[in-house]
Amino acid sequence: QVQLVESGGGLVQAGGSLRISCAASTNIFSIDVMGWYRQAPGKQRELVGTISRMGRTNYADSVKGRFTISRDIAEKTMYLQMNSLKPEDTAVYFCNAVIVRGDYVYWGQGTQVTVSS
Repeated sequence: QVQLVESGGGLVQAGGSLRISCAASTNIFSIDVMGWYRQAPGKQRELVGTISRMGRTNYADSVKGRFTISRDIAEKTMYLQMNSLKPEDTAVYFCNAVIVRGDYVYWGQGTQVTVSS
């Protein structure tokens, strides 16, 4: 069982920056893929980006060049640095962890990010 706890959400003006965190209850190097997803009101949850155990990152086209995923293995924490924020980035952001062996998928409770115009 892996617990994920997001933090750092809040209200920011368009063009601003924000960093949110996802703290895991286990050694994140044991997790095959960690990712960030977001869900805006009335919309489906969508992928923001992922980071593999080996550190390879991938991003949705809508955030490429503006958002960066990183991690601190010692702190068991994954981060999402969001720059040049737009009102359409407003959503609840969820942390996700996938362990392939056993098909385990874990989710955090989410953190609200609101970008004002």
